[in-house]
Amino acid sequence: MTSEYVSPLVERVATKEMCALFSAQRKFSTWRKCWLALAEAEQELGLDISDEQLNEIRAHLDDIDFEAAKRFEQETRHDVMAHIHAFGLVAPKAKPIIHLGATSCYVGDNTDLILLREGLELVLDKAVNVLAKLATFAKQWRDLPTLGYTHFQPAQVVTVGKRACLWTQDLLMDVEDVENAIRRLRCRGVKGTTGTQASFLALFEGDGEKAAKLDQLVAEKLGFDSSYPVTGQTYPRKVDTHVLRVLAGIGESVHKWATDMRILQRLKEVEEPFAAKQVGSSAMAYKRNPMRCERACALARFLMVSPLHSQFTTAVQWFERTLDDSAIRRISLPEAFLAADGILNLYLNVMENPVVYPKVIEKHLWEELPFMATENILMACVKRGGDRQELHEVIRTHSHAASARVKEEGADNDLLDRLAGDPAIGMTREEIDEVLDLREFVGRAPQQVDEFIEQEVQPVLDRNVARLGTESDVRV
Repeated sequence: MTSEYVSPLVERVATKEMCALFSAQRKFSTWRKCWLALAEAEQELGLDISDEQLNEIRAHLDDIDFEAAKRFEQETRHDVMAHIHAFGLVAPKAKPIIHLGATSCYVGDNTDLILLREGLELVLDKAVNVLAKLATFAKQWRDLPTLGYTHFQPAQVVTVGKRACLWTQDLLMDVEDVENAIRRLRCRGVKGTTGTQASFLALFEGDGEKAAKLDQLVAEKLGFDSSYPVTGQTYPRKVDTHVLRVLAGIGESVHKWATDMRILQRLKEVEEPFAAKQVGSSAMAYKRNPMRCERACALARFLMVSPLHSQFTTAVQWFERTLDDSAIRRISLPEAFLAADGILNLYLNVMENPVVYPKVIEKHLWEELPFMATENILMACVKRGGDRQELHEVIRTHSHAASARVKEEGADNDLLDRLAGDPAIGMTREEIDEVLDLREFVGRAPQQVDEFIEQEVQPVLDRNVARLGTESDVRV
C-alpha cells in the first residue's frame, strides 16, 4: 500500500495493457515520435534539418527524464515546453528544430488520437473474444428450454441459447461500432496555432503546396491516412464524444447481460464461476454472490455517463479553442477506456466458464408450463370431439383454482392433475404429458440460434480471427 491515492480502475479493474497505454511513459514517448515525424517531413520538404539531428531524436524516443521535465514545468507552468527542454537535454543538436512551427496541440492532440485508436484496438480485441465465448455458449445450449419472461413475469418458453443470442446481438453492434470508430479516426495533423497553417506557410516561404504536403506526410508517418481537413487549435472535440459514445454503448450491453446473470444466479439457473476458496460474505458463509457481474454493472454505469463529459466540453469550446477542455480530458478519456477494458475483462471471465443448471431450469419451467400448455390441451381435447367453448370454461376454472393454491398455500402447481381428473377433459395424465412436448413450445428458437451465429456473428469473428485467443485477467 502507498500513501497516495491510486485509481481503482488501475489497481483493481483494467488490464496491464490498457493501463500501460495511458501511462506517462507511453504518452510522452508518443510526443517525441510526433516531433520526429514533423522533423522528418520538414526535412523531406527542404527545410534545413540534418540527418544527425534526426538520428539524435530517434535515439532518445523513450529515455524520458521525468524529474527534469517536472523541474522545467514548475518553472514554465507549461507541460509541452517542459518536455521540449527535457528532450533537448539528451538531444542537444536537435534541440533547435524540435517542435519547429508547431503549437502545443500538435503533440498533445495527435498523441491523444493515436492513443484513442490504440485503445479502441484493445477494446476490440477483448470484445471479439467475448463475442466468441457468447457464440459458443449459445450454440451449446441452443435447444435447452427455459422459462421466458416479459416484465419479469412468466411468458412463453425460450431456450438458454436463444436468450444468449440477445446478449450476443447487443455486443455485436458494439463490435461493429468500434470497427467503424477506428476506421473514421484521423489525426490532427499540422495546422498551427489556430488551424490556418500560417506558421508552416512562413517556414516554406509562402509555398502553400508544401504546407499542405507537410500535413499529409505527417499524417502518414503517424499511421493515419489523413488528418481532419479543418481544425481550430485542436481537433474537433466531437471526435471524443463519438468515441466515448461507442464505449458507453459497450457499457449498456454489459449492464444488460450482467443484470440478467445476477437474476439468473438468484434463480439458481445460471451462475458466474465461483472459485474453490472464494468467499461470498464475511458473515454468511453459504453465500455465492455474483460479484463479477455486480462489479460489471457498477463500472458500466460509470462508463455510460462518460459521453456527457465530452458533450459539455465540446459545447463550450469558444471559437478556435479554450483551455477548459484540458483538465477534464486528462481524466475522462483514459478512465473511460480503463472502465470499458475492465468490464469486458469481467464479461470474458464469466463467459469463459459459466455454470448452467438444467435440472433447476426444468423445475422452474414445469412450475409454470401447465398454465402455458392449456391451449395445447384445449386443442387436443377438441380433436377428440370436445366442445371448445365448454372445455375453455373447464380449463379456466381449474387454472384459477391451481393458481390460488400456488399463491395462497405455497403448494405445487397441480393443474395437470386437476385436468386429468375431470371427466370433461377426457384425457389421462399420461396422455396430457404426451401433449406437453417441450420442443413444441420453443418455436424456432434453436434454428434462430444457428442462423444468427452463422449469418451475423461468424462473419465478424472471421474478419477478426487474428484477435481471438485472449484470456481474461481478473485479479480480484
